[in-house]
Amino acid sequence: MRQVLIYLHGFLSSPQSVKCQATQIYFQQHHRDIEFVATQIPYYPEEAITHLRELVSKYKDCQLGYIGSSMGGFLSTNLMQDFPGRALLINPAVTPHILLKDHLGEHLHPYTQEKFTLTESHMGQLEKLTVTKMLAPENFWVLLQEKDETLDYREAVEKYQHSKLTVEPGGDHSFQGFENYLPDIVSFLFDDQ
Repeated sequence: MRQVLIYLHGFLSSPQSVKCQATQIYFQQHHRDIEFVATQIPYYPEEAITHLRELVSKYKDCQLGYIGSSMGGFLSTNLMQDFPGRALLINPAVTPHILLKDHLGEHLHPYTQEKFTLTESHMGQLEKLTVTKMLAPENFWVLLQEKDETLDYREAVEKYQHSKLTVEPGGDHSFQGFENYLPDIVSFLFDDQ
């Protein structure tokens, strides 16, 4: 069966991010048989999930693996309910509708240089996308670092308590040393099924 890895970046990030690029290079060097897909995710939640559902539906007959960082982890959790596979989440956002309340207003995207405005209605959209009862929690592996300056890692420990958890002391929101996990990530996403 065709194997596809879908990489979902975080808020104000892009497929040009350091982690996404490192992942893509690793797959090009070691797993050319696995198709690597990364897309620029729209800024607004409803547009983002519509875009991602259209993208993932093209691969519904494939063996799917997700890598989702921060907001990408939140979106991966949502997609896994209808497009199952395995997912590796890196410091995932658990309650972005609460977290981003402090970020309402205009933003300049650092990668695309486009301006966009977050409103209360977008927080409502995020809340509606929150998965409260996860299907197959054993198909998730969550990487967390305790010194994440953006998110409280304990929220993810609680939400994904029935999943595979790796919690490291120190670190930061980018998850320092992520590249060291890539061989084991490929195994978890594609070899163990």
